[in-house]
Amino acid sequence: LGPDGQRVRWVQMEGLHMTLRFLGPTRADMVDAVGAAVERCAGATAGPFEIRIDGAGTFPEANRPRALWLGLREGALQLGQLATALTGSLVEAGWVLEERAFRPHLTIARTDGVHAGAEAGRHLVAAAADLDLAFSADRMVLYRSHLGRGPARYEALRSVPLR
Repeated sequence: LGPDGQRVRWVQMEGLHMTLRFLGPTRADMVDAVGAAVERCAGATAGPFEIRIDGAGTFPEANRPRALWLGLREGALQLGQLATALTGSLVEAGWVLEERAFRPHLTIARTDGVHAGAEAGRHLVAAAADLDLAFSADRMVLYRSHLGRGPARYEALRSVPLR
């Protein structure tokens, strides 16, 4: 708990995921089109690939971070290719998307600028200096986010293996 009475909100283990494209509020009649875009991209991707976690940081700045994250040593190129393909597929389907550059990372906490966030970020960066974790990215998942009251929950709407 920070001096302002607010907490750093850590992501629950079951909620960990790497976001390729955040869409925000989506009309129910558009969800199938997003799912189809996910299927096209996953189907055109060469098999599972390894992701290796290494290091940590904060967004957007260390003094007043909004998010704490773990970085990638391996797999960033493949994730970037998936994100580009998904964005292209969504734009072809009529989506208007922000043009923010893709920055592969694993968000592990949200701080929303609370004072405790800067200290938590410093501790995380130090603790993750020698971090070396790996896993296989083997699927793309379309999630619906449920926010508010308690930790965020993510409901899988479609899960497609990388072929």
